[in-house]
Amino acid sequence: MQKLRTIEMKRLTVDEYRQAPKLPLVVVLDDVRSMHNVGSVFRTADTFRLEGVRLCGITGRPPHAEIHKTALGAEDSVEWSYWPSALEAVERLHSEGYTVMALEQAHGSTALQCFRPVAGHRYALVVGNEVKGVGQAVVDACDGCLEIPQLGTKHSLNVSVATGIAVYEFARWLLLPRQ
Repeated sequence: MQKLRTIEMKRLTVDEYRQAPKLPLVVVLDDVRSMHNVGSVFRTADTFRLEGVRLCGITGRPPHAEIHKTALGAEDSVEWSYWPSALEAVERLHSEGYTVMALEQAHGSTALQCFRPVAGHRYALVVGNEVKGVGQAVVDACDGCLEIPQLGTKHSLNVSVATGIAVYEFARWLLLPRQ
């Protein structure tokens, strides 16, 4: 097996990306401290062609060298906006017709692998601070919680890793071909 060269991958230009159809999913970052996590979420958002990213509270914003280090330019292709709080972003997304889900461990949460997004619906996924997770007021404002099952001794995954897993699940049901 021979690895593909970059030119063989036929990637979109930034302008082509902006015009291309998007996965009906927005990621909301609730007080994410690490610029590297922010950059990684941008890169994931670009990879799966998400509608956008909402940066909230203390979450860093482009342009920023540490975001760029992991985003590798995805901060230029992915639509993003800043909100003073995740709660404000969630309220706006609701008013725009999104179903908003927190990625959080909570009583009554739905295991991620059991969640089936519905084609034709728009979704937002709220991910939280590296230590405190999604704020309780934000969880309360969401339509539900999705939880990634954990089998080891740690109680959480890295923010960008958890986001990548969850975004892939949305893409698997809404975008990727079925076998």
